[in-house]
Amino acid sequence: MPRAPRGRHASKRTYLRRRVVTGFVAAAVLIGVVLIATSLIGFSPKSKGSEKATTSTTVVHTTTTKATNPVTMTFVGDTMLGNTPNLPGNAASYFGSVASALNAPTVFGNLEGTLTDSTGGSKCGASSTNCYAFRNPVAYAPILKSAGFTVLNSANNHSHDYGSQGLSDTTTALQSAGIVQAGLPGQIGLTTQGSTKIAFVDFAPYSNTNNMLDLATAKTLIAQAKAEADVVVVYMHVGAEGASATHVTGQEETYVGEDRGNAKVFAHAAIDDGANLVVASGPHVLRGMEYYNGILINYSLANFAGYQNFATSGTMDLSGILRVTLSGNGSFQSAHFTSVAATGDGQPTIDGSGAASSLVNQLSQADFGPSAAIIQPNGDLAPPPAVP
Repeated sequence: MPRAPRGRHASKRTYLRRRVVTGFVAAAVLIGVVLIATSLIGFSPKSKGSEKATTSTTVVHTTTTKATNPVTMTFVGDTMLGNTPNLPGNAASYFGSVASALNAPTVFGNLEGTLTDSTGGSKCGASSTNCYAFRNPVAYAPILKSAGFTVLNSANNHSHDYGSQGLSDTTTALQSAGIVQAGLPGQIGLTTQGSTKIAFVDFAPYSNTNNMLDLATAKTLIAQAKAEADVVVVYMHVGAEGASATHVTGQEETYVGEDRGNAKVFAHAAIDDGANLVVASGPHVLRGMEYYNGILINYSLANFAGYQNFATSGTMDLSGILRVTLSGNGSFQSAHFTSVAATGDGQPTIDGSGAASSLVNQLSQADFGPSAAIIQPNGDLAPPPAVP
């Protein structure tokens, strides 16, 4: 039996090897279990002296849309209460007969001149016979404010009638009265109704105002207004002047040798660039209205108020008050046109005959056909056609 002892020794060695392997496997399994458990409970070993466990936070991002409310605005054309020293005796009550129609949270007009007490700097020479330089006293700014005006335009051919001093006095007077000014180079007039911000971007065909002849710059300015406000209103002081200038030609218009712009091209471009409404004056007569891509364009509201400033013969005594309500994002909701007639001295009064409305409808249909904005018998505007 010489081999029996070797067999016993071999079995013992095999047994020991198995024990060692089994121990290593058990240790490995135990380590794995510990690692899995720590990952599940979010524990990670810390270096000595570290006391706090690492935690993670989930950030929930929410998107909110600014709440805006509809806005109602009234618009009138050229306004100037005489020319110093030829001033009305009843300046404080000059707008009394049209106050109810003018009343709105935002009231816009074209200030056809300056507010200054300066006696020098007139653009007209002492011997001029065909030159007009308009100024009212600085004290008239509160009168305009009391009448309801909240925004006044300076993009026109009379804002610089008394040079830099007259212009500076006008700006200061308007600011002191709490009236927003718009229309000087780079100037956007901003106002609010409730939670809705409104931008007024005003243009005239002159380099010392926002220049409507520079379409590229106009586009940039309208885009800036669109970025700053919920609703963008564009005003244009545009076109030839006088009793024969009632039609929108679709062509470049001139007067006394000046390029007065192409009203239709500019208005359409302004809407393409982001305007929610376009209004105008300048020709001193009424012009028609149209809808372009569902947006209202008024091409002239004529002369609203003047004390012996403007001619009042024939149709040149007719003007209107345009009331427009837009939604908080600028879409059309409603509009109303009130016919106005001027007295012999130029004071505005409500015209019950509706002569201004009839004239505007005739001009709108003649100039714009199916896109005409028609004033209904009650003064409301027919809504715009659906935009495809």
